[in-house]
Amino acid sequence: DMLRAILLYLSKATWARNLVTRWRFARRAASRFVAGDTLEEAIQAIAALNQRGLLATLDHLGEDVTNAEEAKRSADEYLELMDRISASGAKSNASVKLSQLGLVLDFDLCLDNMRRILRKASACGMMVRIDMEDSSTVDRTLQLRRALKGEGLENSGLAFQSYLFRTEEDVRASLAEGIRIRLCKGAYKEPAEIAYPRKADVDASYDRVARMMIDASQALGAQAPSPDGKIPPIVALGTHDGKRIQAAKDYAAKVGFPKQALEFQMLYGIRADLQNRLAAEGYPVRVYVPFGTSWYPYFMRRLAERPANLWFFLSNFFR
Repeated sequence: DMLRAILLYLSKATWARNLVTRWRFARRAASRFVAGDTLEEAIQAIAALNQRGLLATLDHLGEDVTNAEEAKRSADEYLELMDRISASGAKSNASVKLSQLGLVLDFDLCLDNMRRILRKASACGMMVRIDMEDSSTVDRTLQLRRALKGEGLENSGLAFQSYLFRTEEDVRASLAEGIRIRLCKGAYKEPAEIAYPRKADVDASYDRVARMMIDASQALGAQAPSPDGKIPPIVALGTHDGKRIQAAKDYAAKVGFPKQALEFQMLYGIRADLQNRLAAEGYPVRVYVPFGTSWYPYFMRRLAERPANLWFFLSNFFR
């Protein structure tokens, strides 16, 4: 796990970013996980996914903004992105990180940017997923979504991470509000006081929360995603782990939960074989499609997640 810790440290280190982003082979390796620098390239990537029977969620990369102007520009880029999805007929919605909209700088600035995004999304008939970041941002993320809901803007979903102790409670409360949830394991470095250090415990937490999500959705009528792909079901399981996927499928079958209401989400460039297989079995599969020039932190977290990704990167180095 030392390797994972080092890669997560490098994902945030400016000196490492300056070095790695200058290597042409690094950009080439990153292009496996990132659908291009431009919105047009991303829309083309989604068209190809849609042809395979897959849905998408589009993420414009760029993490911690340093001033209000950058945060506002990030929000403007999302307005443009939603227009392009609508105009192209792409079966996709959008995912956004609040740090990109100024959450760490100023809560109200971020709230205003997210408000603009949700109004536009509403006009496009779309739900926007708020990605969860490191543990220090969870409370503010939930608070921000509550504030928007209070204004009648309910078309945002949340992501939760099964490695945090608090997630079970957070998900229970969110399900009671009918929030659409993406469950992930978690990709940040977190202290052992608040997160399970052992993989087996993270997995067990994942399975428990997934069952809870299926039960809640079942009670609400087990909705499928909208046919245009813009609104996901309540249950979205973000994982490439075959055992987690099998556990969810088995539980769903046991309680008579329809396949169409059980969405699996995977990252662009990872396990296309599994994406295709699940779609062929009749499950909605949504691919998380990141694009943009700020690919470095995202790419480093992908390397930290699986040793296989790191070997892929290193093999590019020697090509």
